[in-house]
Amino acid sequence: MQEPEFTETKSKEAAVPDINNQTGTITKLQPPVQSQEQWQQYGEQISGFLATLPEYLGSFFNQYKQPLVSVGLIVGAIVSVKVLLAVLDSLNDIPLVAPTFELIGIGYSAWFVYRYLLKASTRKELTSEITTLKSQVVGRNSPEA
Repeated sequence: MQEPEFTETKSKEAAVPDINNQTGTITKLQPPVQSQEQWQQYGEQISGFLATLPEYLGSFFNQYKQPLVSVGLIVGAIVSVKVLLAVLDSLNDIPLVAPTFELIGIGYSAWFVYRYLLKASTRKELTSEITTLKSQVVGRNSPEA
């Protein structure tokens, strides 16, 4: 059986000098690597960036106003639908509310069928109302079907 050969490698880490090797003594901190001038330079760069940030954001918003508003409306609609569904779900957990909603829906459907779909004259009335609503939404007269 062949045994694997191990070679010892020495780490090339920087050796930390022994500053104090006596027990109970406090080691002094090393002086900071970066000077005060470098910190001031960093501070000036940051303050310059923060000074131009409002102008940059204003021009960005003016350039992309329509897409940003569209995305905002879509996100708002999604959040509104989620909240509405959460409210309806919590209402359905209350006893007798879910069956009451079902009865209201069945009653409204029965009334709609009786009012608009049972007779030919009321179907024509419904068709004309839908056509009028469609022309108001679209903004032009659509051809009669």
